[in-house]
Amino acid sequence: MDIQGIQEMLPHRYPFLLIDRILEIEPGKRVVGFKNVTFNEAFFQGHFPGNPIMPGVLIIEAMAQVGGVLLMRTLNASPEKKLVYFTGIDRAKFRRPVVPGDQVRFEVELLQLRSRNCRMRGLAYVEGKLAAEAELSCGLVDRESRGLALDAEPQAGET
Repeated sequence: MDIQGIQEMLPHRYPFLLIDRILEIEPGKRVVGFKNVTFNEAFFQGHFPGNPIMPGVLIIEAMAQVGGVLLMRTLNASPEKKLVYFTGIDRAKFRRPVVPGDQVRFEVELLQLRSRNCRMRGLAYVEGKLAAEAELSCGLVDRESRGLALDAEPQAGET
């Protein structure tokens, strides 16, 4: 899936769309995507001048965006009607810095899916070495409701 396909699935846009391509997707199981990290990323202006490092929170956000594509595809959700909200992070660890010129490969596995809420395990690699990992929670919400009831069960006929 190229950037146009990702933009059809997710509402994120520059400067907050943090993934460039989905390489593999197995609905209900796993997804693999990547981000090319370039020196002209806006966050490098302040993090850190003279020693640019991608903020860990943005690595996790990119991981969650890859997972969001998996959830949308798994539930066969309409991007015009549904949004994926990132609702939690557990067991996050950062193993090595991500710097300009790196290509980050994200591998996200679906651990649990209940109704419209899920847990995923994400791994971020640079040159085959683990850079970050985390367990992510997210939920599918109606675009119109803006996610006021993430724990609610879907109504009959809803996905």
